[in-house]
Amino acid sequence: MKVIATFFALTLAAAPAWTQCRKLAEINATTPEGELLQKASLQEDAAQKIALQEQFVAQYPQHEAAGWVYEQLLIGYVKAGQPDKALAIGEKLDAMQPACVEDAQQTLKAAEAKKDPDLVLKWSARTSELADKVIASPKPQDADAVEAWKARVDYAGQVKTYAEYSLYAMALATTDPKKQVALIEAFQQRYPKSQYLPKTTETLFVAYQKSGDTDKAVALAQHVADTGAPSDEMLLVLIQDAVKRKERDKVHAFSAKLVDVEAANAKPEGVADADWTKRKNSILMFAYDVNGEQYFNEGKLAQADQDLRKALPLVEDGNPAKPEVLFYLGLANYKMQKAQDAYNYFKACAGMRSPFQAQATKNLTAMKSQYHGLK
Repeated sequence: MKVIATFFALTLAAAPAWTQCRKLAEINATTPEGELLQKASLQEDAAQKIALQEQFVAQYPQHEAAGWVYEQLLIGYVKAGQPDKALAIGEKLDAMQPACVEDAQQTLKAAEAKKDPDLVLKWSARTSELADKVIASPKPQDADAVEAWKARVDYAGQVKTYAEYSLYAMALATTDPKKQVALIEAFQQRYPKSQYLPKTTETLFVAYQKSGDTDKAVALAQHVADTGAPSDEMLLVLIQDAVKRKERDKVHAFSAKLVDVEAANAKPEGVADADWTKRKNSILMFAYDVNGEQYFNEGKLAQADQDLRKALPLVEDGNPAKPEVLFYLGLANYKMQKAQDAYNYFKACAGMRSPFQAQATKNLTAMKSQYHGLK
């Protein structure tokens, strides 16, 4: 006799009907395949249930219930922590008609379990694509079907949110900078209005730097500077780029901005006071030093002297930047006819091994001949 397999109701009783895509038709429980299917559904042990389901699809791959069984296997593999098997089944199901958002989400979960950025990139996209199709599906004409349609559309919206966060979380967790770039760029393209979008900007900037894509790092930093609040790391890159391009107005603007940003930055939790002070001083020194040297090259000696004097106490002994700051202070003060100050700076510079040592020594000799009474 033909019966509607009792296990169908039992299997779906634990979850709403819209969380599984494929339906099970009438099964003749007197046939070998029907008997096996019924036995699998009544099995309470998860591992034994999976084994029986595997046996069914191996023996009856063309059976009309095969798609439904594959879907049960997919869910079972995900729950059992067998992502490789789940991914293989997910590929099979995605190739069947209809392709279902429910199956794509389960396959995405398997990709997450493997912590595989390429697979998460792939299956988050597929999950979102199928969710969009459900969300865009027309409202049924049959009044009795409307509630089920609403429930499935709502479910698809939740799944799309899940896929969005899945891609975001994997992008932040990925350590390979090139893969991280691919994930974040895909995230920004897919979800331009995401609440997580602002949090990806700095990570993408760092990933560009680590992957050696300096041009993109500069372009992103410039965009942030034009539209929002750039970080100190972004400003450091923008200053270096402006110096390279000899864009003096940008050197001054970004240096001043960097000083303001660093002054306002609060020490993050977990960072030692000494480490934070060292980092802060290093960044401020860089801003003052670069800006001062730029002013010197423009012949604006007073501004150069002012910024270089601010940089000097921030430079630690042994830092290669220290003799350079001293040398330019010497030059600026010499040109402003502040002979004793210039002499002092050249003397301090001459006492340090650096590319500036020899010239500073020569300058001292010349100044002694030019000025009397220097100490």
